[in-house]
Amino acid sequence: MLVDSHCHLNFPDFKEDLDDIVARARAAGVGVMQTICTEMAEFDEVHAIAQKYDGVYCSVGVHPNDSGEEKMVTAEELIAKTSHAKVIGIGETGLDYYYERANRELQKRNFIEHIRAGRETGLPVIVHTRSADDDTLAILADENSKGNFKALIHCFTSSKQLADEAVKMGFYISLSGIISFKNAQDIRDAIADVPLERLLVETDAPYLAPMPYRGKRNEPSYVVHTNKVLAGIKNISEEECAAVTTENFFRLFDKAKRPGT
Repeated sequence: MLVDSHCHLNFPDFKEDLDDIVARARAAGVGVMQTICTEMAEFDEVHAIAQKYDGVYCSVGVHPNDSGEEKMVTAEELIAKTSHAKVIGIGETGLDYYYERANRELQKRNFIEHIRAGRETGLPVIVHTRSADDDTLAILADENSKGNFKALIHCFTSSKQLADEAVKMGFYISLSGIISFKNAQDIRDAIADVPLERLLVETDAPYLAPMPYRGKRNEPSYVVHTNKVLAGIKNISEEECAAVTTENFFRLFDKAKRPGT
């Protein structure tokens, strides 16, 4: 079995054929998916999708690009949503300096509120970081010194330093279809020495479709291609890679239930 640890099933790209999307994922051996919340206004929709499908879970959070004044969130607001059985993660949150769509200080404040919620609930904080490695690491280290929390660096595209420091702090790293791109050797090199026991796979669908689907709409069933590339990097079989990354998911997102249990 494989797990797509990060996708966006509520996005308009899937509006017309979501049942088929989920069915294709299951047929490809993807037994569990986590559909990610990017702003509080969409939580009910995201949660409804998780409720509709067996093996689909969700998170609650505000994406850094949505960290405007009117979208600031408190840890208490996030925690209130985690009482739902299918809410298994906090985020996605973090820092994104690439697009500069939101004030950096507001992004940092929102990020810290998410970490507070993760620390209090014990749920993993799903971290988005782009062009912001130094500040991301500084916040993670500072907050970790105040009390342990679980975290996942999702859709890893950062430096070896960030990967190494994140692992030292006890965090996990999730890999998307980007690792299959020809021009992503630096990312493959950055995660080559990361212990397999700290790695997950994801699609970030509908974005970032792996080869051979690059440029097309991504979907959870395509996580098999990311798993194949990761298996090659680690010089193991696809079956072993799937088994270990799936086990890692359930260890980290321990509120999720294995299919059939």
